[in-house]
Amino acid sequence: MSFDTLAPFYGLMESLAAWDKMQRCRVAFLDQIPQPANILLLGEGHGRFLKPCRDRFPEARIAMVDSSEGMMARARSILAAADLESGLVEFVHADLLTWTPPGAAYDLIVTHFFLDCFRAEQLADMVPRLAAAAAPGASWLLADFEVAPAGLRRLRTQAILALLYAFFRVTTRLPARHLTPPGPLLNAAGFTLHRRIEIEWGLLKSEWWRKEYPNHNRQTTN
Repeated sequence: MSFDTLAPFYGLMESLAAWDKMQRCRVAFLDQIPQPANILLLGEGHGRFLKPCRDRFPEARIAMVDSSEGMMARARSILAAADLESGLVEFVHADLLTWTPPGAAYDLIVTHFFLDCFRAEQLADMVPRLAAAAAPGASWLLADFEVAPAGLRRLRTQAILALLYAFFRVTTRLPARHLTPPGPLLNAAGFTLHRRIEIEWGLLKSEWWRKEYPNHNRQTTN
């Protein structure tokens, strides 16, 4: 899988296809989460979340991990254009199917429009490995597509996702052919859903998960 060929055009493609709706999902809980000291951005791509995250938490250390050098170059250019200090941002070029982060090192993990790229068995291996990087009480922000539960909304989201997966399989060799909800894997890794919103008739969602402290009883809040 490689997004390098799409990197120069990805921001424009998103703007034309979704206006600001995907960005609204990315930043939905940014002003509500606790102040993090160490942030892990996974599959951040063209840096649309990196800039507002840097604005919101200027003293936090950020590790941005992505497999596309082209996308990381776009993210660097966004920081430079905004005249934002990049000294606390570490850009890591790595394949997240095999990359292992430092254990219990981060109090914020972010996967925006990223986990939908992988097959169920890949997520079953990846999510626990990434979750092990979370400190107790850490937040995990997740924005992504979803399939609406019923009716015409469900048919609409299924049709849109089928087109998206077909396009990205051709252009990026995307591993996944359909959406695998990561929620059960996050639950199994010790996270609980704290807050959630959905927009665009159930096509887009934003979720704020939190890692339980030891011996904390699980409960999910919508």
